[in-house]
Amino acid sequence: MQDSYNRQVEYMRISVTDRCNLRCFYCMPEQGICKMDHRDVLRYEEILRVVREGVRLGISRIRLTGGEPLIRPGIESLIRGIKAIEGIQEVSLTTNGQLLADMAESLKEAGLDRVNVSLDSLSPEKYKEITRVGDVQRVLDGIKKCLEIGLSPVKVNVVLMKGINDDEIEAFARLTMILPVSVRFIELMPIGHASHWFKKRYISTDIVLDKLPHLIREGKTIGGGPAVYYRLPEAVGTIGLIGALSHNFCDRCNRVRLTADGRIKPCLHSDLEVDLKPALREGRGDLAHELARAISLKPESHSMGQAGSMNGNRDMYQIGG
Repeated sequence: MQDSYNRQVEYMRISVTDRCNLRCFYCMPEQGICKMDHRDVLRYEEILRVVREGVRLGISRIRLTGGEPLIRPGIESLIRGIKAIEGIQEVSLTTNGQLLADMAESLKEAGLDRVNVSLDSLSPEKYKEITRVGDVQRVLDGIKKCLEIGLSPVKVNVVLMKGINDDEIEAFARLTMILPVSVRFIELMPIGHASHWFKKRYISTDIVLDKLPHLIREGKTIGGGPAVYYRLPEAVGTIGLIGALSHNFCDRCNRVRLTADGRIKPCLHSDLEVDLKPALREGRGDLAHELARAISLKPESHSMGQAGSMNGNRDMYQIGG
């Protein structure tokens, strides 16, 4: 289905939970979170209904997110259900990697096509500081396990933060010399409580090109997303740059997001949401119509970077990235 600006929307990101086993400081407030009531979270059968209607509208690619999707029991059954829907070409998942080594084989057996792993530091101490509770070795073990069993390509997502991890750009780049992974540097975004200190920590992905002058531009993309890809000479992996603010890619945005409590977000940086639960649970309204309406409401562009524009509706853990 095309939105109002003739962009073909074929990708849906689905948050299966707002809960997480980490507490990354740019994603969750230090004082903790107010968790969704269990009754408000979509059941797997409800998610499958949304996916089926989405396929009829042109959705062909699904990404499961959270919170942390691997902490929701039975996630493999949801993957199997989505893969069984005719018209679905790919099911992928974004994870913080803490449980990945133990679950990689069952995820692949369920039909998962590929994995994105969030990893903002290679330093054990700094990683624990960023996540408040995490173990970086578990993430690295999860990445290696995925590569061993062929659950690839593996993308490693690094949120760039000035004064936090911008001194590790070269170290992350060296990963691509020894592992066939795609390290993707992503600009910090002014969303939720992070809006309050965004300006202090924001740094453009252009710094990667400054620090790695020998990067070679790749002619192909990986997975059809917004990243621009490069490669170090003789590297087995690639380096991707996602500059949502410095290099706006809204003109080719192809996605919508389904939150864990059943709301479609046409744009990540917008408070606009369309609640699907009345149609799903109460028979009020037509599910296909509501989904199509949400897609038609996609704005032409996000407003990040504009004066006074900060998204305070939800934190990232509530949206699914």
